[in-house]
Amino acid sequence: MRIPREFARDRKVLLSLIVNDLRARYLTNYLGVIWVFIQPVATTIILWFVFQFGFKATPHNDFPFVLWLVCGLVPWFFIVESLNSGCSSVRENSFLVKKIVFRVSLLPLVKLGSALVVHIFFVIILITLFMVYGYSPTLFWLQVVYYVICLSALLLAMAWITSSVVIFFPDLSQLVSMAVQFGFWLTPIFWDINAIHNKAVDYLRFNPFAYIVEGFRDSLIRGVWFWERWEQTVAFWVILTVLMLVGLRTFKKLRPHFADVL
Repeated sequence: MRIPREFARDRKVLLSLIVNDLRARYLTNYLGVIWVFIQPVATTIILWFVFQFGFKATPHNDFPFVLWLVCGLVPWFFIVESLNSGCSSVRENSFLVKKIVFRVSLLPLVKLGSALVVHIFFVIILITLFMVYGYSPTLFWLQVVYYVICLSALLLAMAWITSSVVIFFPDLSQLVSMAVQFGFWLTPIFWDINAIHNKAVDYLRFNPFAYIVEGFRDSLIRGVWFWERWEQTVAFWVILTVLMLVGLRTFKKLRPHFADVL
């Protein structure tokens, strides 16, 4: 409970750093915030074209494939951005690490916060796309908020671990990038996990990222509450709790040595 209180106390500093991070990343370019959308939209169009027209992919119940695909891609873009930027959050702000009065544990949260702002825009676009296709809002759509909170907490825990370890083991950033590539194929983003009946695939249901992606589809497409998938929900919260404890412990243990290495 102390962690949320500390973040609430430093919320003005946190918000200021998030705004500065967004400004530094996007507003200094000629196209500004448009760069936020260019790569994700291009990736979505390419994957949609390849699997819709090349492989003739069709989800269950003949649901529009583009909506089904974007439901998986929107949280995945957030995952990729947060994992990569969170890993380097402390190293990129080494000048703040050496300030005694600054709470260094905020740095991963700054990267997560700026990625979350972009993610919220994409969620709004996703919901708008559903309405354009003629789907009306339901109570299940509100469940997206739950999955966004779950994903944010998971990514913060992982950022605390990677951002502290990478200072002493720089190769970790490359390993994280490689893990992201493997994770893309092991997470049911463009393939339907319910259409494959295999024991090995069944274990992928307990992948915390698969829980989020399927949660978006449960909320917007299938109309399934998260407690109806109680096994995956319990597994996710166990994994999240373990990662959060490990992340806090690791960051606290290594924090006093950051300034010496940086």
